[in-house]
Amino acid sequence: MAEAGAVVTTVRPRRGRAVVLTVLKKVGAAAVVLWGAATVAFFAQLALPGDRATTILNIRAGQVQLRTPAELEQIRAQYGLTRPVIVQYLDYLRGLVSGDFGDSYQQYRPVTAIIGEQLGSTVTLSLTAIALAWVIMVVWVTLTAGRGPRVGALGSTVDVVTAGLPAYWLGIILLLVFGLGLRWFPIISGSAPNGIVLPALTLAIPLAGFMAQSVRTEFERSLDQPFVLSARMRGMGEWGIRLRHVLRHAVIPAVTLSGWALGATLSGAVIVESIFSRPGIGSVLVTAVNSQDLPVVTGIVTLVAVVYVAANLIVDVVYTVIDPRLELS
Repeated sequence: MAEAGAVVTTVRPRRGRAVVLTVLKKVGAAAVVLWGAATVAFFAQLALPGDRATTILNIRAGQVQLRTPAELEQIRAQYGLTRPVIVQYLDYLRGLVSGDFGDSYQQYRPVTAIIGEQLGSTVTLSLTAIALAWVIMVVWVTLTAGRGPRVGALGSTVDVVTAGLPAYWLGIILLLVFGLGLRWFPIISGSAPNGIVLPALTLAIPLAGFMAQSVRTEFERSLDQPFVLSARMRGMGEWGIRLRHVLRHAVIPAVTLSGWALGATLSGAVIVESIFSRPGIGSVLVTAVNSQDLPVVTGIVTLVAVVYVAANLIVDVVYTVIDPRLELS
């Protein structure tokens, strides 16, 4: 007994150290990904054709015109464009770490303030879309998984088709049918409560199909487990078994995908907010791209990368802490 206790005592610290090392590796990998995204965003600005000082002045004036050397020199000094590229790059990284994305060329305001004004609307849209995707996925998988070859094949086909639907096409179809045709929802969503339904569905339907593909396999496998037979022998109904026992075991892949889904819905909001004329960082990004407001573009791209990496990192760390065997096996 003493030897067994010693073995358990030895294994637990080793497992704890392995979990800590795994978490540190994931944090390091996330930092590398964010550094790469920020680096690409910086050098993409340098790769654009034309003189940056001229571009900034044209953006401010709202038109393209010839600039005097004195005007260009003033802008170059203001934005540090005369310094070596490596110095500009290091200052850029230092600003990102401190949360300073610079000032907008067009609005003369800090990029963080511009993003902060619109971020709440986009986050609300993303979270609503993820919640709707979960509801659609759970209902559809529960109805069709393990119901026989024909129903199962139908369910799998719908999963694949919906997962591949382009957001711009789906959004336009929903707008034409439920906005212009049936008039159930407003054409321009704005900030009205019912205006979020169609944009959220545009993001939720493909996401639900994607999650359903991973959940369906686990759901059907769980139906063949001994605990299902035991529940049936106790007299539990089919819906009770599916919702209370099978679904709990089957949704683990979807939980993992939820971290990815947050970043994906933030990225998809760029298209959806434009289609439905909804305020958010997506519409801000489109405006910034059209006006070549590079600090705003870089700030939004970096923010989306941070959210994407952070959400996936949190999911991975939680899984590692809850069940270290997922990493140690």
